[in-house]
Amino acid sequence: MKKTILLAMALATVSSASAQGALTGAGASFPFPLYSKMFAEYKGDTGVTVNYQSVGSGAGQKQITERTVDFAGSDNPMSDESMKAAPAKLLHIPTAIGAVVPSYNLPGVTTPLKFTGKVLADIYLGKIKTWNDKAIAALNPGVSIPPLPITVARRSDGSGTTFVFSDYLSKVSTEWKSKVGTGNSLNWPVGTGARGNDGVAGVVKSTPGAIGYVELVYAKQNKLPFGSVQNRAGKFITADHEPAALAAKGVVMPADTRVSITNSANPDSYPIASFTYVIFYQEQKYGNRTLAQAQALKKLLTWMVTTGQKYNEPLDYSKLPSNAASKAKTIIASMTFDGKKF
Repeated sequence: MKKTILLAMALATVSSASAQGALTGAGASFPFPLYSKMFAEYKGDTGVTVNYQSVGSGAGQKQITERTVDFAGSDNPMSDESMKAAPAKLLHIPTAIGAVVPSYNLPGVTTPLKFTGKVLADIYLGKIKTWNDKAIAALNPGVSIPPLPITVARRSDGSGTTFVFSDYLSKVSTEWKSKVGTGNSLNWPVGTGARGNDGVAGVVKSTPGAIGYVELVYAKQNKLPFGSVQNRAGKFITADHEPAALAAKGVVMPADTRVSITNSANPDSYPIASFTYVIFYQEQKYGNRTLAQAQALKKLLTWMVTTGQKYNEPLDYSKLPSNAASKAKTIIASMTFDGKKF
């Protein structure tokens, strides 16, 4: 009798969730703090549950390709080649701009350090091995830096944050570009791997002498110091939502919104910034999907690029610039069910 009641309750819960248009997503850890807030607020406003799993951009791209989720989160857009594996046309919309920062653990160092792209590349190439290396010291005169060995922390999973960081390094270091390149997963020359932005932040926090690249909010939440980075104009910029937003200023948004904004030419921009994307199918009728599910997804996506934008800046992400928001709304409007717009 008890099992029968529990089964009935479970079925009722599933039925209720389906009726409300419960949605599932998976992917990037980069926007996870923002999405957690957005989806909690969205449920409060609409009653619709959105279950998002922070499993990394690579895993999110795989799950949307296999149609096991309603949408994927990714900090890098999928390439033309990777989208060929999908059974139908995939669409991308940006939802925010975030900054990737070099966070570190140096006991006794209270002055924020300065980094150039070349120094960051040489650290991750394994060429700079100690914190008191002359290349670091030259950028930080007057700062007493201990002679600790550098423990390089990096992602072990397929990661959009890795893509953003390596995309930047490939633009500022010819050696990095030729030896390592850009991607979600890399053949790392050195480093201790960890899953997710939270995993890398955890390695840095627990390891004196460590350095790791993480999305800005993870450094702040873990109370990790992070350095300023020299941009293309030669200025050392500390990451925040305003200089991250400036990385997209003046960028011509392509119709499909897939664009890189690292190493921006804007003189006041932070150089390691990126849009983060939601990826979904244009044609929503597949498998056992219903029109109600398609409508629920469309409403969520529309909310994320309009009303939901008010949550970006309080969590240290940047709002979408008007041209990106406009393109996103046009893309959402192109969604179809059984070949018809809805």
